[in-house]
Amino acid sequence: MDKEKLEYFKQLLLKKKEEILRDVLETKKELEDKDERLADTIDQAVRESNLAFELRIRDREQKLLKKIDKALKKIEEGTYGICEMCGGEIDEKRLKARPEATLCIECKRAQERMEKIRGE
Repeated sequence: MDKEKLEYFKQLLLKKKEEILRDVLETKKELEDKDERLADTIDQAVRESNLAFELRIRDREQKLLKKIDKALKKIEEGTYGICEMCGGEIDEKRLKARPEATLCIECKRAQERMEKIRGE
């Protein structure tokens, strides 16, 4: 992959990372602001349910941040866009949709089939 394309994907990854970190800070601020006690138990239950949902989303984003950091490291190492399973190139269309992808579409499908068979 040429330098121009690598720079494009680097900026795409950095933008995605920035958005996630901004969302995390926003959630943290909301958590700090929602420290008041609610008298109504239904309101408390709704707030706790919403909080649990937000925390699950943030957990997924934490995992995505790790993948983004891994992709950024691969750019620096010169291995970005290479499938970790077969060693072939990952299609640019796939990288545009999921710039943190580490597998080509064929290997990703094979991985998903195996996970389905194992019941994961």
